[in-house]
Amino acid sequence: MVPGWSWHHIHKRKRHIVSIGKESIPLHQRDLKGFASDNYSGFHPEVLAALTGANGGHQVAYGGDEYTAELQRQMTALFGREVEVFPVFNGTGANVVGLSSLLPRWGAVVCASTAHINMDENGAPERVGGMKLLSVPTPDGKLTPELIDKEAWGFGDEHRAQPLAVSITQTTELGTCYTPAEVRAICNHAHSLGMKVHMDGARLANAAAFLGVPLREFTSDAGVDVLSFGGTKNGMLYGEVVVALNPSACDGLIYLRKMDMQLSSKMRFISAQFLAMLADDLWLSSATHANAMAARLRTAVESLPGVTCTQATQSNGVFAVLPAGVAELLRESFRFYDWDESAREVRWMCSFDTSEQDVDAFAAALETALELVPQA
Repeated sequence: MVPGWSWHHIHKRKRHIVSIGKESIPLHQRDLKGFASDNYSGFHPEVLAALTGANGGHQVAYGGDEYTAELQRQMTALFGREVEVFPVFNGTGANVVGLSSLLPRWGAVVCASTAHINMDENGAPERVGGMKLLSVPTPDGKLTPELIDKEAWGFGDEHRAQPLAVSITQTTELGTCYTPAEVRAICNHAHSLGMKVHMDGARLANAAAFLGVPLREFTSDAGVDVLSFGGTKNGMLYGEVVVALNPSACDGLIYLRKMDMQLSSKMRFISAQFLAMLADDLWLSSATHANAMAARLRTAVESLPGVTCTQATQSNGVFAVLPAGVAELLRESFRFYDWDESAREVRWMCSFDTSEQDVDAFAAALETALELVPQA
């Protein structure tokens, strides 16, 4: 059974089978939306059109195609300097490949304890990348120079994995956002210690939408060395890009991508999706909409009795603590995840295709659930 869903919820949904022949029936309710993850959404019609457009004829495999070459040109313009781009399949792969390029075999990475690389990648950085993670607790998911120093020590000690990189997540797993000044302070401090800086940008677009500044201001201009540029959570079918913002700080990306099983033979279909997202700033408008829906959701629920929002809403997620029994009842209609089950803290995520009606229906269902569950 799917975690967080009751059998009642599963059985009351109609299941369809795919028919034989040219016509098929969807296996899900196409108008059903939840608030569990921006990974649950489909992908933009513009992305579908881009995939269709890239599908004709033959193109050179393994990144020698025209679409990947154009992506290189556009990313260089976007970041305002000569960068190197390496399309990959997914976010975990992007993080492992990017971090591996910054480190020798004895290198370690300082990160927040809530970082995706630490909590949600099932040991991939350690097992596949061969690096040690040195995690630091933070109140809001954000590192600072002072917090980095809690693990940035022991340089030259042969008994300790050497802290040679810092990884920050923009936006963080708690939905908070680093300002350009905060990123710059981290990069300056890390570089002064001989460390390099990686940014996990799975929700990079949401950060740009919240900050309202050019992307380069809190990435390349701030001193980030290598970036995982996310696309999947922002409306692509699949795909991320490892961007070497400071190519001199990265070593062996062209080899590491293959070694880590992230080299796509038909790379044009990843690159074409990113080109569609970059066209007319679709990447930014999509993230802006998702952020706005999260802000609308927070406004609708934060004043309800018994609901306590726990983090600033600076991207497309809302974190809240609910009274006992409310989450279970609410899941009869909407799917979402627990963040900290012991504290009854939940996470609600919005996507590029979340509508105002979706948000309002969810808020109304939460209000009803609060009324039905006896309060202590």
